[in-house]
Amino acid sequence: MATFLYRLGRFAFRRRHFVALIWVALLTLAGVGAANAPAAGSTSFSIPGTEAQKAFDLLEQRFPGMSADGATARVVFKAPGGEKVTDAGNKATVSKTVEELSTGSEVTSVADPFKTHAVSQDGTIAYASVKYDASGMELKDAAKDALNDAAQHARDAGLTVEIGGDALTAAPETGSTEVIGIAIAAVVLVITFGSLIAAGLPLLTALIGVGIGVSTITALANALDLGSTTSTLAMMIGLAVGIDYALFIVSRYRAELAEGREREEAAGRAVGTAGSAVVFAGLTVVIALVGLSVVNIPMLTKMGVAAAGTVAIAVLIALTLIPALLGYVGRKVQPAGTKSRLLGGARAARKAAERPGRPNMGARWASFVVRRPVAVLLLGVIGLGAAAVPAGSLELGLGDDGSQPVSTTQRRAYDLLSDGFGPGFNGPLMVVVDAGASDSPKAAVAKVSDEIKGLDDVVTVTPATFNKAGDTATITVIPDSKPSSVTTEDLVHGIRDTGAGIKAETGATVLVTGSTAMNIDFSQKLNDALIPYLVLVVGLAFLLLIMVFRSILVPLKAALGFLLSVMAALGAVVAVFQWGWLAGLLGVEQTGPIMSMMPIFMVGVVFGLAMDYEVFLVTRMREAYVHGEKPSQAVVTGFRHGARVVTAAAVIMIAVFSGFIGSSESMIKMIGFGLAIAVFFDAFVVRMAIVPAVLALLGRKAWWLPRWLDRALPNMDVEGEALSRATGSGDTEPDAHREPAHV
Repeated sequence: MATFLYRLGRFAFRRRHFVALIWVALLTLAGVGAANAPAAGSTSFSIPGTEAQKAFDLLEQRFPGMSADGATARVVFKAPGGEKVTDAGNKATVSKTVEELSTGSEVTSVADPFKTHAVSQDGTIAYASVKYDASGMELKDAAKDALNDAAQHARDAGLTVEIGGDALTAAPETGSTEVIGIAIAAVVLVITFGSLIAAGLPLLTALIGVGIGVSTITALANALDLGSTTSTLAMMIGLAVGIDYALFIVSRYRAELAEGREREEAAGRAVGTAGSAVVFAGLTVVIALVGLSVVNIPMLTKMGVAAAGTVAIAVLIALTLIPALLGYVGRKVQPAGTKSRLLGGARAARKAAERPGRPNMGARWASFVVRRPVAVLLLGVIGLGAAAVPAGSLELGLGDDGSQPVSTTQRRAYDLLSDGFGPGFNGPLMVVVDAGASDSPKAAVAKVSDEIKGLDDVVTVTPATFNKAGDTATITVIPDSKPSSVTTEDLVHGIRDTGAGIKAETGATVLVTGSTAMNIDFSQKLNDALIPYLVLVVGLAFLLLIMVFRSILVPLKAALGFLLSVMAALGAVVAVFQWGWLAGLLGVEQTGPIMSMMPIFMVGVVFGLAMDYEVFLVTRMREAYVHGEKPSQAVVTGFRHGARVVTAAAVIMIAVFSGFIGSSESMIKMIGFGLAIAVFFDAFVVRMAIVPAVLALLGRKAWWLPRWLDRALPNMDVEGEALSRATGSGDTEPDAHREPAHV
């Protein structure tokens, strides 16, 4: 592979105009497609194979006029202190508001609270339900303005009015911190390279890659049903890996120039060596993201595949556009004053490199770890273990209006409904009874209602509503507990257990759906998929790393270190978003259960990113080892060449992810924080401390590989040994001096 990439790098360097033109054309094409694409609606949320989804599909079939996917709004009215909404003046205001709501655009129906008995027992709170024929993300601004205007008119008349539901759904905003994250990345690059041009290349190419990826997602969003979260995730990961991958190529190119090589040769060797690590690091990220499809939740699959596509673009840009741009900038990527040192040629550079000198900070740190591996290992493991403790209190759920900041009208409407009608009113359960196979559908439905009324935690069971054919009915059940409580989850399971007995007795099928039941099924499906996903992703990446490192223990150590970092990161997420630690500092206005997809999502993304640093850092150690160095010295050599760049890459990735903490969308905020803290733990604790400590303790055993497996596996040559022989380089050790790859 190194030889192929070497040729690709030289080709891109020579044909720089052609390569640059191709990428500019792709960016232009994607941009035009995004600009002319129809606006994307909200992503349809489905959970194939779950009972809640089966009930939803049955409703679409048996009640075609329900517009189940249309937006809804609950306009909640509260009378002033000492008054009731049923008082003549207040009642007139509510009725007038209902009439005004019914004239709004895209409205299909408005339920008058005085006709539907939607008034609290004390008469102080009432609500009107508004249904639309378009989803929340597809509602026109005119419809949202009409809703807000009607509410404001009622406020002007003296009532407290708040609006809940998804009718006011808006696209999330990332805020200015995203730009700050990119600015921090730029500063780190300038410090690392000491050259504005060298620092600008990774930023430029990362922005081009993200521009192509996000524009393509935008162009296909309507056709493929992609939501706004999909493009945000692709931007987040694409920026991080795009900068990092380019950083490693440019850094290696500068090192090759410092060895006295000509520019084209330096570009070829940079792509052939560092590019090999980029390819395998990118593959692990792609495997982890595409592997999310095993969960069989379309929304999660689309997010993973879209982000994986952006990562693939970042890899291709690093391998082709970076060497092409290096052809334009020449030796300007080197710090000022470097040119005179390069004029001495390769021989002088190699002699200078052979003279003993003061080791850099990376080498000094690695030497310290090699001398005290047990202490460093114990400190790192205990520290991550302590950070992971809060993960034992992890509570999963999906956000609703109750998880919104108290400053929003949605949250205030949620609280008013809880005060007036009970905490379970915000999470009603819809029971769908398919009585087509029953001898008496009405009798079967009546039995279902009676059985549900006898269950614990049930406040209200509404009369059944039949479809036109009379074979299917819906029953609304109001729990006594809030939607995210364990008691409500037990009630859902209790209704389903009751339905199993009713089916055996009457032949009627009982299904439970609604947002609360969907959330419960969603969380359960994610929990059930976590172990198979881990086995698939970690297993595939483990095989890949065996081929890269020609070792069994190094990939095993990499996987175990990843588990430590992801558990510690989950603990930090729980501490901030569930317990409220540092919530004010990070702009977390409302704590609550952790988003259900967070554990499996973090496992996938963090695993891929963790393997980036493993590949980049350990390949330099492997390269030194196969060229004859002792195992402990190879660790120091790997850190001398790679620690500075890996540190810069980690800081950049943390800065980019942290930039998304400023998002107005709680899901994006949580993902940004989780990925940032996970990269911190993995890069600076696992890869920089635990990895060298373990390698120092293992010694030669770290690079052990059974003979039969060594013969069976293809030689990927990430170290570029074949490249050195092919190019006639004299700066590597002869084959006779190589350490054996097996024992």
